[in-house]
Amino acid sequence: ISIISGIAFSACINRSNSKEQIHTDSLELTKKEKVVALLKSLETGDQQAINYINEHKYIQHNLAVADGLEGFKALLQQIPPNSGTVNTVRIFQDADYVFAHTAYNFSNPQVAFDIFRFEDGKIVEHWDNLQNKPASANPSGRGMIDGTIEVEDHDKTEENKKIVRNFVDDVLVNIRMDKLDHYFNGDQYIQHNPQIADQVSGLRTALVKLAENGVIVKYEHIHQVLGEGNFVLVISEGYFGKEHTSFYDLFRVEEGKIAEHWDVLEKIPAKESWKNENGKF
Repeated sequence: ISIISGIAFSACINRSNSKEQIHTDSLELTKKEKVVALLKSLETGDQQAINYINEHKYIQHNLAVADGLEGFKALLQQIPPNSGTVNTVRIFQDADYVFAHTAYNFSNPQVAFDIFRFEDGKIVEHWDNLQNKPASANPSGRGMIDGTIEVEDHDKTEENKKIVRNFVDDVLVNIRMDKLDHYFNGDQYIQHNPQIADQVSGLRTALVKLAENGVIVKYEHIHQVLGEGNFVLVISEGYFGKEHTSFYDLFRVEEGKIAEHWDVLEKIPAKESWKNENGKF
């Protein structure tokens, strides 16, 4: 379990169960700590973490979970305590949004990005993307969740968000491959996608091979861009082959160039299977 997960979880379970104490302590925790504790509750069944959700305004965008606080409670009830693990490896904040990069292992190992929006210190909205974690590393020996963790360059958050948004818009949405090299420092690029090797040349090769096999990766719309320092998360919608897909891409920027990338892709299910009407985005 990561250090930040352990600290936040320990702080959570050692508190009094009285309503007054819960209210006081919830104000003392940071937004990041509340998110880590809430995610950890999926492993432990800890009921106190529910108090970090606004019971009157919680909007759920995970289409497999019912809306509102009752939907989250029902999810907790479906997962026996200590039947799996939740390890939040990266946690970031952009104003009232906190986004986490987490490894889940219940019936099968998965990697996820979770986004939470806060109002008045409580969580009022949630989005996520989940993908099964492959058993083996990618062609460069990297996993979906390892790599750089430390956040730097807090004063460059907005600048880095603009760089990454422009990259996604130019290269992934508008397929301007002639602009690809502009966003990288030569061929240097660390890649955590399960199917793609390091380096910009590795990205080019993977896209060409997919196209040759009739699989077109098409980003159609950027829904949200969040960042803290040198890390930027872009939430997009499009198609992976014929599958309507939600793309969550996390980029690390170094000296104005994209240096590292993680992603989670999830197929968007048919609307008739949705458990809430809020939509994926």
